[in-house]
Amino acid sequence: MSQPQQGGSNDSGIQSLFFLVAIFAVFYFFMIRPQMKKTKEQKKFRENLEKGQRIVTIGGIHGKIIELQETTAIIEVEGQNRLKIEKSAIALDNSSQLQESK
Repeated sequence: MSQPQQGGSNDSGIQSLFFLVAIFAVFYFFMIRPQMKKTKEQKKFRENLEKGQRIVTIGGIHGKIIELQETTAIIEVEGQNRLKIEKSAIALDNSSQLQESK
C-alpha cells in the first residue's frame, strides 16, 4: 500500500496566503491610500487659508474669512454677521465653485 501524498495541502496554504495578500493590496490601493491622500490635501488646504477667501464649512455655512488665528477663523456670513469657527470645520474653497458656475 502506498501512502497518499500530502503535497496538495501545502499548495492550498500558499494559495490561501496569496489570496489574503491580494485582498489586502486591493483594500490598500482602493480604500486606505485614497483616504490618506484626501486627508493630506485637506490639511494642506486648511494651512493655506487666507483673509478674504470664500469658504464653505462642514455644516454647509457659506462665508468669507475675516480673521485667522492658530486654530480658529472668524467668518462673515450673509447680513454682516460674524461667526467664530474651528479651522477643522472648513470643508472647501467656495471661490472655485463660483468661477465654475459662471
